[in-house]
Amino acid sequence: MSKQLKRRTILRGLGTAMGLPMLEAMFPQQSAFAMTAPKAPNRAAFVFFANGVIEDQWKPESGAGPLQITPTLQPLAKHKNKLNMFSGLTQHHARANGDGAGDHARSASAFLTGAQPRKTSGADIKVGQSADQAIAELIGDQTRLPSIELGVVRGRNAGSCDSGYSCAYSSNISWKTENTPAPKEINPKLAFERLFGSKDDTTDQKKRNANRKSILDLVANDAASLKKKLGQTDRRKIDEYFNSVREVEQRISRAEQQLIEIPDYDVPDGVPGEFPLHARIMFDIMALAFQTDCTRVATFMLGNAGSNRSYPDVNVKEGHHAISHHRNDKDKVAKLARIDKFLVQQFAYFLDKLDAVQDGSGTLLDNSMVLYGSAISDGNRHQHHDLPILMAGSGGGSIPTGRHMVFPKETPLNDLFLTMADRVGAQIDHLGDSKGKLKIS
Repeated sequence: MSKQLKRRTILRGLGTAMGLPMLEAMFPQQSAFAMTAPKAPNRAAFVFFANGVIEDQWKPESGAGPLQITPTLQPLAKHKNKLNMFSGLTQHHARANGDGAGDHARSASAFLTGAQPRKTSGADIKVGQSADQAIAELIGDQTRLPSIELGVVRGRNAGSCDSGYSCAYSSNISWKTENTPAPKEINPKLAFERLFGSKDDTTDQKKRNANRKSILDLVANDAASLKKKLGQTDRRKIDEYFNSVREVEQRISRAEQQLIEIPDYDVPDGVPGEFPLHARIMFDIMALAFQTDCTRVATFMLGNAGSNRSYPDVNVKEGHHAISHHRNDKDKVAKLARIDKFLVQQFAYFLDKLDAVQDGSGTLLDNSMVLYGSAISDGNRHQHHDLPILMAGSGGGSIPTGRHMVFPKETPLNDLFLTMADRVGAQIDHLGDSKGKLKIS
């Protein structure tokens, strides 16, 4: 390689700026005998699902120790040694604490904040800053975007959605401040363009959309010039990355032909009508965001709080929330277990993507902490203790994996968030109801 590249080198084209994956050329040159893989940055992602789980299908009977793959976790079997399950964690402020009904709204708004939302009139909302935004506030200047927030269902920040709670509580897990949610993007094209499109030239962006040109076409000249400066390993990595971008663009293009009509919402162009397709495209975009180091912090809502989506893919025609109050009806319990496993299957797809990308001396998954969980454990009884929490990845080798860890009753979930923040280089002493960093290594 002729010279060292800057870590935040980007390719430029007509109204376009495109990030790059980590390359050997971005690190000081070493002799052939001293060459070692560069240390990759750590990333943190938070994936939320609604309505809790069927607990005896989720949690291993064996208790603490090596992680056992339960019926719900079967789609994750291949990643068993890169997972940790945390039992005993609680989100105290998802409970009423004197505020009456509304467990679902609280479960979403308290999930990453560990703070108590209150029923208020009008737009007077207040909960707390979320873990992802607290992290992004400290390390976001190291990447093009401080964070990215994704979802599959449009939310509202006005009106009442759950027993007097503002819809903002049900629709958001990410909060920039205690009064300001960070709204999620559900349109794959807009999420993609937030990562790679120009912020300065909307006219050229519209021209590109109209002509359906690939972002790769627009940066082709800059890419060709760059590749002449790279070694064989970096050229191969660039080609693999471009193939991934092209694949996502093609899937987004196909998805634009499948629009869904959502009552009471303006449907943006390009929103797929099929949940698995929509979820997986958004997971693809999140994987690309990490691969290009556009951001190191991401959230993804697989459904708004109290989601009542049906799941015909697993032969469940009833609404999810409706049957979550199963009252031990065996048929409903069986259907809920199928939904739980189906959602885990979508999460497994994301882990597959991360684990397939080489990153430093490991993979993107190795250099990430991807939390998958809910602030409701048992949807039938609206319980918020002993939450279903998984974390994939080892944070760059700093966290031993393949374990089921059981913590004392009422251990705050936010203690885990403090530990995750520490691993990505964000020193946060207190967040919500945290008591201190969780000891997981």
